[in-house]
Amino acid sequence: MKVNIAMHVSVILAHPDKGSFNHAIVNTAIKELKRSNHVIAFHDLYAEKFDPILPAGEIYRAATLPASIARHCDEIARADGIVIVHPNWWGQPPAIMKGWVDRILRPGVAYKFLEGDDGEGIPVGLLKARVAIIFNTSNTPADREERVFGDPLDSIWKRCIFQLCGIENVHREMFRVVVGSTAQQRAAWLEKARNIVEKMLPPDF
Repeated sequence: MKVNIAMHVSVILAHPDKGSFNHAIVNTAIKELKRSNHVIAFHDLYAEKFDPILPAGEIYRAATLPASIARHCDEIARADGIVIVHPNWWGQPPAIMKGWVDRILRPGVAYKFLEGDDGEGIPVGLLKARVAIIFNTSNTPADREERVFGDPLDSIWKRCIFQLCGIENVHREMFRVVVGSTAQQRAAWLEKARNIVEKMLPPDF
């Protein structure tokens, strides 16, 4: 008889407006994750007033962390899957999300350097998550994003963050153009988000 083992999924949201489409996306993702009976660790960074400022004392691996930061670190280290939701602001995540990356994806949690490597080499990823999904929203048309800006969020999340931290299966989905979008468009986008979560984070994925 097969025993179903609960999968842990960390869900991180960064958008200050509770009425935003980002909140609708995260609610859709969580509903689908619950349908698959995953154990969810959800953080709305703005609602929690997450402090994005990395103190000097937290830089080093052996640092003593505040309880709230240690909790985030424990959850992301335990996660089998990760879902990130935020808007595209100036080709970057909101500052509060960047601060979450700085403080949580830290040495000893998300990556390490080999013995004798003082940081000049290529780190070894430590995250055990097998899947990471990033949902973004934007008001920039796709052709302009690629032609003028080169889609910096794709590089940030796929190459600069998750692949460096050991996660190779990374899916990023951008919903655009949000401003002026119709209710029918948004409903279709939410169904697409649900399908992505269903496909990439099914039961026992």
